[in-house]
Amino acid sequence: MTTLAHISDIHLAPLPPVRFQDLLSKRITGFLNWKLKRNRTLDGDGLSNLIRHMRSQAPDIVAVTGDLTNLALDAEINTAANWLQTVGTPEEVCVCPGNHDAYVRGALEKARERWDGYIAGETVDKSPFPYVRRVGDVAVIACSSAITTPPFFAAGKFDEAQAGRLARCLDVLGEAGYFRMVMIHHPPNVEDRNFRLGLWGAQLFRDVVAKHGAEVILHGHTHKSTIHSIPGPTIDVPVIGVAAAGAAQGGSHDDPARYNLFRVEKSGNGWSCLMREYGFQRLGSEIVMRLQMRVY
Repeated sequence: MTTLAHISDIHLAPLPPVRFQDLLSKRITGFLNWKLKRNRTLDGDGLSNLIRHMRSQAPDIVAVTGDLTNLALDAEINTAANWLQTVGTPEEVCVCPGNHDAYVRGALEKARERWDGYIAGETVDKSPFPYVRRVGDVAVIACSSAITTPPFFAAGKFDEAQAGRLARCLDVLGEAGYFRMVMIHHPPNVEDRNFRLGLWGAQLFRDVVAKHGAEVILHGHTHKSTIHSIPGPTIDVPVIGVAAAGAAQGGSHDDPARYNLFRVEKSGNGWSCLMREYGFQRLGSEIVMRLQMRVY
């Protein structure tokens, strides 16, 4: 059996000191959003307790689907690097970036350099995404939808070049008999299409999965616990979103902070995959199991 934990949208708090020159960009809108909303994020003991609870489950690997930062300031990127060490080693944790990690030009490159082994793995060529982590019978395929967008946009992009590399990964890993879990920050399902906030190239992503197959898609971005699906070659592929790990417990339209735990094992000629969702309720400070369902 292989166990994978999924968290997303950490939005580490508090925001470090922001210089005036840092706001001469799209960051001004994010800074105002922070002051009006995100400064009430779950931080300190809340986030620490969530991670501690997740680590107590002894996952073989932790998938983090982006948005570790808020404004992608250099100080935030450094803080995120330190925070990742509290989650696990680079061998135990894999990251795909979110739109907040690419908030301004050059930020994503800084994050990739600083986060180093946490955001890297086997690749089909010199391109950094998708990369693959293999753990037991599970292969995690980390795509990137993170791009810099204009103010008031939070969209992501999945292009032809990455689609070709993803198709190759899916084919090779499928033929090798792995349970393929694809992670991407923006949701690729039809229900979450939105030009300003959604995934540009979502149809292309769905086409790749429909032709080459996958077992599960993991995403963040919406700050909500969701379960949808997209077509696969023979059956629909579950698309599972997790609530933001940096969400407040009450007074917000976002779901309270949660993580998902997947237990995967071979079952005859197929797979067995059990998902459990753990996290806070809107009232109280306890972390509870909110959902249990069999994905396969």
